[in-house]
Amino acid sequence: MRTYATIFLVLAASTASILAYPAEPVSPQEDLFSTQKGDLKITCIGHGTLMLTWKDQIIHIDPVRREADYTQMPKADLILITHEHSDHLDPEAIAQIQKEDTPIILTETCAERLPGGMIMKNGDQKEILGLTIEAVPAYNLEKRFHPKGRGNGYVLTLGGLRLYIAGDTENTPEMKALENIDVAFLPMNLPYTMTPEMVADAAIAFKPKVLYPYHYGNTDPQQLVELLKDQTDIEVRVRKM
Repeated sequence: MRTYATIFLVLAASTASILAYPAEPVSPQEDLFSTQKGDLKITCIGHGTLMLTWKDQIIHIDPVRREADYTQMPKADLILITHEHSDHLDPEAIAQIQKEDTPIILTETCAERLPGGMIMKNGDQKEILGLTIEAVPAYNLEKRFHPKGRGNGYVLTLGGLRLYIAGDTENTPEMKALENIDVAFLPMNLPYTMTPEMVADAAIAFKPKVLYPYHYGNTDPQQLVELLKDQTDIEVRVRKM
């Protein structure tokens, strides 16, 4: 019996390790953008997880251990959480990168699992660490995966550059009404977020200069490239997300 128990514990520990981290090390892709106050580096970690580096500050967005080993990641000066689903909110990953004074921006529903953060409701705006954060509603228009009022997208203004991270959402009126967006990350996977056609519809409406499809799972991002091929003012960049 002891032998079987030992085998079970070893297998359970191995399974937990597989669930927590990628099976193989992943080299995140990085892009640089110029701002009025120095370069912004965007690190595309995976799925809905990003990291920003700006003015020697590290901003983690939806950090989850499924996408990276956060014991090896830079400590956070700011953490943003879009909503409460486990592929976006991972309290253990946050604990691994949070410094004593790291502010965490999150939703009311996230705060139920992660007390102590700074709650932003849809439409709120904050100034923090030299940047402006606007909370944009993130929700499904008809489906029930992401009801209106629970999730945030975020527009960050960093040295004049406006970066939109949409979270889990569809092509909502609030998204389509955005203005002066330089860089946008829009989710593209069914049945939870958008089809390529919905992403294209939103992009044509608010015209980001650079568009990254993310959170796209098994959806082929080249479908979006094809849909927007005639939109010469929108550059579509595909990364492993």
